[in-house]
Amino acid sequence: MKALESLKSIFKDRVFRIPDYQRGYAWTTRQLTDFWEDVTNLPGDRIHYTGLLSLKKADKEEWSGWTEERWLIEDRDYVPCYIVDGQQRLTTFIIMINEIINLTRSLPDNKNKDDEDIYIGTLNLRQVQEEYLVIKKPPQFIIHTYKFGYETDNPSFRFLRYKILGESYSGSIQETFYTLNLENAKSFFAENIASYYLDNGWEAIEGLFKKTTQNLKFNIHEIDDDFDVFVAFETMNNRGKKLSNLELLKNRLIYLTTLYKDSELSRDEQAVLRSKINDAWKEVYYQLGRNKLKPLSDDDFLNAHWIMHFQYTREKGEDYIRFLLDDKFALQNVYSQVEVKSASIIKVEEVRDGEDEDESLAPEKGESLVQSKLSPKVIEDYVGSLKSAAVHWYNTFNPLNDSELTREESLWLDRLNRIGIAYFRPLITASFLADCSSADRVKLFKEIERFIFVTFRVGRAFSNYRNNEFFKSTRQLINGQISIEDICSLLRKRVEDWISPATNFEYQGFKTYIQRLYRNGGGFYDWNGLRYFLYEFEVEKVEQFGNQKIDWKYFVRSEKDKVSIEHIYPQTADDNYWEQAFMGYSQEQKKLMTGSLGNLLPLSSSINSSLQNDGFPGKKAAKMNSGGEIVRRGYANGSHSEIEVAGYEDWTPEAILDRGLKLLAFMERRWDIKFPSKESKKELLFLDFLR
Repeated sequence: MKALESLKSIFKDRVFRIPDYQRGYAWTTRQLTDFWEDVTNLPGDRIHYTGLLSLKKADKEEWSGWTEERWLIEDRDYVPCYIVDGQQRLTTFIIMINEIINLTRSLPDNKNKDDEDIYIGTLNLRQVQEEYLVIKKPPQFIIHTYKFGYETDNPSFRFLRYKILGESYSGSIQETFYTLNLENAKSFFAENIASYYLDNGWEAIEGLFKKTTQNLKFNIHEIDDDFDVFVAFETMNNRGKKLSNLELLKNRLIYLTTLYKDSELSRDEQAVLRSKINDAWKEVYYQLGRNKLKPLSDDDFLNAHWIMHFQYTREKGEDYIRFLLDDKFALQNVYSQVEVKSASIIKVEEVRDGEDEDESLAPEKGESLVQSKLSPKVIEDYVGSLKSAAVHWYNTFNPLNDSELTREESLWLDRLNRIGIAYFRPLITASFLADCSSADRVKLFKEIERFIFVTFRVGRAFSNYRNNEFFKSTRQLINGQISIEDICSLLRKRVEDWISPATNFEYQGFKTYIQRLYRNGGGFYDWNGLRYFLYEFEVEKVEQFGNQKIDWKYFVRSEKDKVSIEHIYPQTADDNYWEQAFMGYSQEQKKLMTGSLGNLLPLSSSINSSLQNDGFPGKKAAKMNSGGEIVRRGYANGSHSEIEVAGYEDWTPEAILDRGLKLLAFMERRWDIKFPSKESKKELLFLDFLR
C-alpha cells in the first residue's frame, strides 16, 4: 500500500482503462449528492480521504492492441492501468472536471478565446484537458487519446467520449441505463456548478477545481495476479453501490475463461469466448436500458432466464444466483477434470511414407479424453442464450409500436401488461425463442390473459398459484419437450378444474371478496381488477364504433382530488334528484347500489371529485362555469361507456341492475365463463333485493 495520492498525482503519466469484466457507471442522485457535498464542504486547507483505488498494470500483450493509447505508452512512457476498484469515483471526477471546463468556457470574459488563453488557476484549459481528460497526438492531432475510459467495445466509452466529453462526429450511439447514469451525472454537475458559481463567484470555482484535483486523496493498491483481480472485483465493489447479480455473473464468466488449460482453450479461443461474453452483456444492457425512462431490472431478467434454462426450485431468496455462481459456474467446475470416452471417435491423421494407413486410422480401444467438468462450450451456449433472450424480454414490457411484433402480438402483450402479467413473463419470452408461429403465440397470450383474469382477478387465487408448473412448462417449451398447444390446454384445464367457468362459474369466492370490500366502504370500486375490466369493456365498444377515447396510462394514473372512475349514483347523494330516485331504500341498500358494478363508469378524462355529486341530468350534459368554459364534459360526449349510460332516461336502482347485468354478460363472453342464472348475477352484484 502506497502513501495517499491526489487525483493530480494519480493521473500523472498513467492511462486508465475500465476492463471488460467491470460494470458501467452505476452512480445515481444519492451518490452524486454525497460526493458533491463532500467536495463543496471541504475546507481548502484540508484533505479528504476518498478511498482505495485498486489498479492492475496492463501487460504488453494487452496494451499492444490499444490503438489510440499505444503512442503514449511507447513514446512518453505512460503506464497503462486497469481499474479494478474505484472506477465509479474516477468517472465522477472526470465528469465534474469536464463540467468545470464547460462553465469556464461559457463565461462572458472568455468569449471567443482559445483554450490556451483561458485559465483555471495557473493551468489553461488545454493543460487541464491533457492532464485529466484527453491528449491529441501531434503533429496531425487525428488520434484523440482519453486518459480515462472503458474498453473500446463498451457502449459507455463512446457515450463518454461524444456525449459527455464533447468529441465531434459521434454517429449513432447505443444507449443503456449505464449511459443514462452518465448523462444524468453530466446534468447534475452542470446544474450544480453553475449554481455554485452564481452563489460564490469565480474564486470558488477555482477552489473547487483545486480541492477536486489536490485535496481528495486515495490509497493506491497495485494488483499483480489475475486471481486477485477477479476476487478483488467481487469483494471490493460490494463496499460501495452493491453489484447486481448480472454484473457479478459477467465477472465470474470472464474469470473462468482464464482458468482453462491451453490444451482445452487456446489463447485465441479464450479471446473469442471473452468477446462473446462482452457482446452478450452489451446487448443485454442495451435492451434493459433501451427505454431510458423505465429501465428494466437486470436481476429480474437474469432470474427469468434461469427459469427458462435451468431447474426452478421453490427455495426462498436468491436461489437462482446461488445456483449460477456456486453450482453451475463455480470455479471448481473448471478445475475438476472428467473423462470423456472417445473410443468411437476415429482419429484422422496425415499418412506419411512408410506408415500403415489402415493402422493409423484405427481407433484406440478404451481411449478417453480428460476435460473440465464445465466446458467452454457450455459458457458459450449460455451467454448466447442470454443475448438472444434480451430483445424479447424488452418487447414483453414495451410491445406497442414495435416493428418486431405483429399487431396481434402487440395488442395482447399490452393487455397482459395492463392486467398484471404475474409470473408468466419468462414463459412469454420463451415463446419467442422456441419454434412457435405468431399465431401460436397470440393463442398463448389469450389463454394466459384469461387465466390471470379468471384465476387471480375474479377467482382470488394466491399470487403463486401453479407458478411452479408453468415455470417447468417454460423450460420444456425452450427444450422442445412441449408445444404451445399443450400449454394452452394446461392453462384452460387448471381454470376449469378449479372453478369451472365455462360450464357453471363458481362465483362465491369472488362475492365474499367484494363483500369484504363493502365492509371497508368501496364494494366493486375497490376491486383490483376493476380498471382493467371497465377498460376492456370500453375496448369492445371501440372495436365496434372506433374512436378510442380513454388512454390507459391516464386512466390508471392517480391524481389528488381527481377521479377517472365515477360513481354515477354518488356516495354523497345530497342532490334532490337522487333523493327522489332512490326514495324508499335503506342506507345499507343505498351503499350496496353505490358500490355495485353497474354504477361505476370509466371517464374519458378525469374530473374533480367535487363534480361527482350532481344529479343525473347534470352529469349527462357538459358543465360550464360562469365564464362559459367547460369544466367537465358530459356523458353524452364522453367515452363510449359514458355515451351508453347517457342513453338511460333516468338513473335509478333498476338502471344500476340493468347495466350491471350487461357488464356481467360482457364478462361471460369476453372470458368464456358462465354464471348459473340471472339470480346468481343479481346476488353477485349485491342487488338481489331488487325485483
